[in-house]
Amino acid sequence: MKNPMSKPTPVIFNNNVLRDGHQSLAATRMSTEQMLPVCQDLDDCGFGSLETWGGATIDSGLRFLGEFPFDRLDALKKACPKTPHMMLLRGQNIVQYAHFPDDVVTRFIELSAKHGMNIFRIFDALNDPRNMEVAIQAAKKAGAQAHGTICYTSSPVHTVEKFIELGQRLEAMGADAIVIKDMAGLIPPFRAKLIVEGLKKSIKIPVWIHTHETAGLGAPTYLAAIDAGVDAVDLGVTPFANGTGQPDTVRMLAMMEDHPRRPEWSQENYDRLSRVRAHLEGVYKELGGFTSHKNEVVDSDALLYQVPGGMLSNFRTQLKEQKMEDRFDDVFKEIPVVREALGWIPLVTPTSQIVGMQAFLNVKFGRWKQISPQAADIALGYYGTTPAPVNKEVQALAAKQAGKDPITCRPVEAPGSNHTHMEDLKKQLAEKGLPDDDEHAVIYAMFAPQLEKFYAMKNEGKDPAAEARKEIAAKAQAAAAPASAAPLVEASTPGKAMRFDLTVDGQKHAVLVEEPA
Repeated sequence: MKNPMSKPTPVIFNNNVLRDGHQSLAATRMSTEQMLPVCQDLDDCGFGSLETWGGATIDSGLRFLGEFPFDRLDALKKACPKTPHMMLLRGQNIVQYAHFPDDVVTRFIELSAKHGMNIFRIFDALNDPRNMEVAIQAAKKAGAQAHGTICYTSSPVHTVEKFIELGQRLEAMGADAIVIKDMAGLIPPFRAKLIVEGLKKSIKIPVWIHTHETAGLGAPTYLAAIDAGVDAVDLGVTPFANGTGQPDTVRMLAMMEDHPRRPEWSQENYDRLSRVRAHLEGVYKELGGFTSHKNEVVDSDALLYQVPGGMLSNFRTQLKEQKMEDRFDDVFKEIPVVREALGWIPLVTPTSQIVGMQAFLNVKFGRWKQISPQAADIALGYYGTTPAPVNKEVQALAAKQAGKDPITCRPVEAPGSNHTHMEDLKKQLAEKGLPDDDEHAVIYAMFAPQLEKFYAMKNEGKDPAAEARKEIAAKAQAAAAPASAAPLVEASTPGKAMRFDLTVDGQKHAVLVEEPA
């Protein structure tokens, strides 16, 4: 029997500044070199974990920073040896947007654990557990923790009871903890309390929560979740905190003053965070070409449109560029129409971009006159099982436009899916004269052009990281001057392929559709 006089267990503070902090506020442009000076102080603070890898950092590090991804993990593990390292993994997508064969998923996780990754936070954009199971089992087999992650969203079918049922299913699948992932900062405090309480009563594993301050609900939601018994929360360090990032650690400590579950925090730890902040303020200035005041402030529009803040501000700019700013409300009012038709899917990369693009197409061409290939794939089951049934008429139109039938199997097993396995990848690398070890093979599976470019620069005697630093510095210098947004729609002619570009968190996502003649 629990002693009623016993002190409540302090909540665990994780710190995400080395991953989600700069992904949310500086387009994932912080380099390993910029991270290393703060590593010892972060490692000495006693955080429950440090999020150091995954999400967009692997893509961005290779594509924009000239870094081979496993080199960063090795460096950060060496610099932060005491604190568990955590990464965000998109289930069967790994850290990309397509489904990969089971052996590639498994080997990537095995290698990540070998290089020091301790916690794999595993999610699927549709909350389809079938797309998470292989990753969960692989992480556990590799001796790491597998955290089953639920993408939070709101819709008529996303009830408190459904989230709890999903948590139970992920526990039965072998998850070591359940994470409520609120990627757009939408979860209200009381609803967070209900979900956490329900999970704590119905499962035996820990419950963590992750949110953003995009709409100003982050810290209050954490307090409500902590009162409900959540085991851990994710925080950042200013200036890579608040706004579209996580709540700042010092701010959260102040909000929990005299709270029975407040972690012990010494003056030495405050001093450590002060040094971390001082260094990161300099980094933030260095990345000025990728930061925006819009991402630093509370934006209640996120609650109205339920899309991540980076997408919201970018979409507004691009509509203006196309002289369609007067259609902004029309496009965003169309988002719930598209979501409902596609089975009330959560809005998280890549589904947020897909839904936003389809809303634009509906407004520009007429509802469902043009369906993007990605939206068609969602309607036809190629991303997984949607939370609610897809509208039958939309599904039929998608099948006609895409020229393929709906599926109900696991997407990676669908006809025409990716069947490039580890041995194929290593053979391709060897044929191109590139390193053909397993580390390069799993990165090549996801980012082949970027890896080839990386080694092409090396073969030319160039340092990819040094070249990247020059480009980032040049962009920072130009940041003070007004910059025109990349066009949402490139020039096209009737009857030909039309390219749409969406940039979210600094990543460009291209969509090709046929413009009607």
